[in-house]
Amino acid sequence: MDETVLLGAYVFLLAIFLGIELIGRVPSTLHTPLMSGTNAIHGIVVLGAMIILGQADELWLQVVGFVAVVLGAANVFGGFVVTDRMLEMFRKKPAAGGKVGAKDQ
Repeated sequence: MDETVLLGAYVFLLAIFLGIELIGRVPSTLHTPLMSGTNAIHGIVVLGAMIILGQADELWLQVVGFVAVVLGAANVFGGFVVTDRMLEMFRKKPAAGGKVGAKDQ
């Protein structure tokens, strides 16, 4: 096996373990700001994956690039959904019998 591939796999596995440890220790009050920053980073990752995908010559590179774009886009979408649900907890509930309109939010 090529030394570069082995080193890349090693760094990838360390990043997984580090990510699990860091995410598990983040308090819930910091979750929404961190998720917003992560969404911005993943947007850059998706853009970079699309640029690389457009320049890929071999089929396996195109497949890997396509998977990277799909997974990155799913991560961005999921991040926005989670952020929206977290922010929903902090919105005021409408009074009983009251209608919710654009002015109430």
